[in-house]
Amino acid sequence: MKRVNTQLLGAILDDFFEQNPKLADKLAEVRLLDSWKTALGPAVSRYTDQLFIKKRTLYVRLTSSVLKSELMMCREQLITKLNNEAGRNVIDAITLI
Repeated sequence: MKRVNTQLLGAILDDFFEQNPKLADKLAEVRLLDSWKTALGPAVSRYTDQLFIKKRTLYVRLTSSVLKSELMMCREQLITKLNNEAGRNVIDAITLI
């Protein structure tokens, strides 16, 4: 049997996500949450209690008040770094709880 219409798997997935932007956004959110540990390192992830995204805002519950105040000062850089890790603009704000 001769293959007439062969495509790369990556191209097929790109087309699928273009047709389903909500699914692509959810996948990017999961990538962003997973990248929290790698982007900020094990010391910060040790004090991270809970992470979730709601209405384009990343909510982070921390157990260290000192770390919380340090991260508040560099929120804009964190937003940029995490969005780059996710591959698209997923969050607009970070709220530290």
